[in-house]
Amino acid sequence: MNVVFAGTPGFSVPCLQALVDADGIEVVGVVSQPDRRAGRGMKLTPSAVKQAALDAGIDVITPERLRDHEEALAWLQQKQPDLLVVVAFGMILPKSWLEVPRISAVNVHASLLPRWRGAAPIERALLAGDEQTGVCIMQMEEGLDTGGVYARATLPVTAATTGPDLWAALAPLGASLLVDTLPAIAAGLQPEPQAEDGITYASKLKNEERQIDWSQDAVVIDRLVRCFSPAPGARTTVQGKWLKLIAGRVLARSHQCLPGEIIGLDNGLEIACGSGSVYCIEVLQPEGKKAMAAADYLRGAALKAGDSLTVL
Repeated sequence: MNVVFAGTPGFSVPCLQALVDADGIEVVGVVSQPDRRAGRGMKLTPSAVKQAALDAGIDVITPERLRDHEEALAWLQQKQPDLLVVVAFGMILPKSWLEVPRISAVNVHASLLPRWRGAAPIERALLAGDEQTGVCIMQMEEGLDTGGVYARATLPVTAATTGPDLWAALAPLGASLLVDTLPAIAAGLQPEPQAEDGITYASKLKNEERQIDWSQDAVVIDRLVRCFSPAPGARTTVQGKWLKLIAGRVLARSHQCLPGEIIGLDNGLEIACGSGSVYCIEVLQPEGKKAMAAADYLRGAALKAGDSLTVL
């Protein structure tokens, strides 16, 4: 099978590599987003997928857009792909692109569809407290992740699972499921339509969602910390400066204090949360400094019980 692959971040690379390594599959081209400025020097840097394609000697293009881009469409048509495989590409594929592959255009989507259609399924599953998530191999169509599902694989989410944990586990899970499913698709496997109930949308994350609202339950705050740790990090403020929360835990105790109030300093920063719950910050990063244990931070911070953490 001739395959054209479309993807951008590091999450997509295991799927690309699995296709390159698979018997009977030839990756004839790769599409990725244009180079972006990154790092301290703000140098133009290729995406993880573009770099992987170059390392593998695969022809790669990086158009700014796909819609009404005749040159990019002609490139795809010239490749004569049997399959177009899309993994976290970051652009909407127009109908003209979906019609090119001889067999199908398929997407590796990091959720159990129809739950969490859209841009941020991994984070939304964790923030919502889902007890499981997974990946789906779905047939692409013009709707937002509405196509039928060829195959799915599940992954448990525990009270200790972090965002990086899910990214690290779902990428190889999707790669394995992809190479196992493509031969069946080529042989005529038909996708199963998505259920009409249970549809949720994983909207793109906003920076303000990383700011901690201490009036929420400690369990909800813990999910937020685990989702964004270590970067970009959930944030609060103390004494007018940002404080990034890297790790912590929900304590089995209650309080009658105002949300955000420091109620203990012995085992970390113990903070009063909504519904009488308590969250203990164990690892943090003060503004302008490196991450450190809360105990180390407290040795140099003029904080006491009764002080409050807030949001600017």
